[in-house]
Amino acid sequence: MKKNCYLCIKSTTELNMDVKKVLFISQEISPYVPDRRLSLIGRMFPQGVKEQGIEERTFMPKYGMIAERSNQLHEMIRLSGMNVIIDDTDHPLIIKVATLQQAHFQVYFIYNEDYFASNRIDELEMNCSPADNDERSMFFVRAVIESIRKMRWVPDIIQCTGWISALAPVYIRALYGDDPSFRDAKIVTALFNDKIASPLDARLSEKMHQDGIPKAALKPIAGKELTYDDLMCYSLKYSDAVITCEEGISQSVLDSAASLPQLQFVDDDDVNKVKEFYTSL
Repeated sequence: MKKNCYLCIKSTTELNMDVKKVLFISQEISPYVPDRRLSLIGRMFPQGVKEQGIEERTFMPKYGMIAERSNQLHEMIRLSGMNVIIDDTDHPLIIKVATLQQAHFQVYFIYNEDYFASNRIDELEMNCSPADNDERSMFFVRAVIESIRKMRWVPDIIQCTGWISALAPVYIRALYGDDPSFRDAKIVTALFNDKIASPLDARLSEKMHQDGIPKAALKPIAGKELTYDDLMCYSLKYSDAVITCEEGISQSVLDSAASLPQLQFVDDDDVNKVKEFYTSL
């Protein structure tokens, strides 16, 4: 990863929020999946804030490539057992947990055999079966939200990392805006130079409306097949701040984020700036 660069905060105000709890909704976390910028950030942020005394909860999908025995995953019975309805079909939710020993924090894994492989595979499901990516994202986001509600845990900051978490700001603001677990939280979206294997199903807005998302909130994406840039621009409409994590982010995404408080995260050794950024919101 890139070293000896710089980190700066743009458009922030005086520190005015005592951040005690941060929810991380992450697409990938190293070393559970291969190292790349996104998965390394997925580990670095929760590890960094925990080391600074902040309580965190960290969620990611339970991909087929993640070996349960060697990573010591075990099922959370008290959280598992819920059903998440997607497009009029019930999908049972299983949540597993493991401790990332070298980073000293727990990771909660969201699993359902319709969206994530039950056997070991070498490629992430969103790449090898992209036709399900719209529902895979919906399931993951809704499962995290319902799990937090069941925990009765109230985050101050919600950090979304990776496109599979991009619908979380929409659901939280448009459907759970009055929920005590989320109404006062600030939502921060991390931006990467990434892509989706193929555009999301044009019926995504229809499926989200079945969940209860108002049509007015879905108007920007109604009937559209969403690319990565489309999805991130839509997500940013419901975000409170952004962290740019690598170069090469498309101009359309950067333009959508232009009015939001921004942290440029470049120097990976200076993760304490993330806490400062959260506190400034």
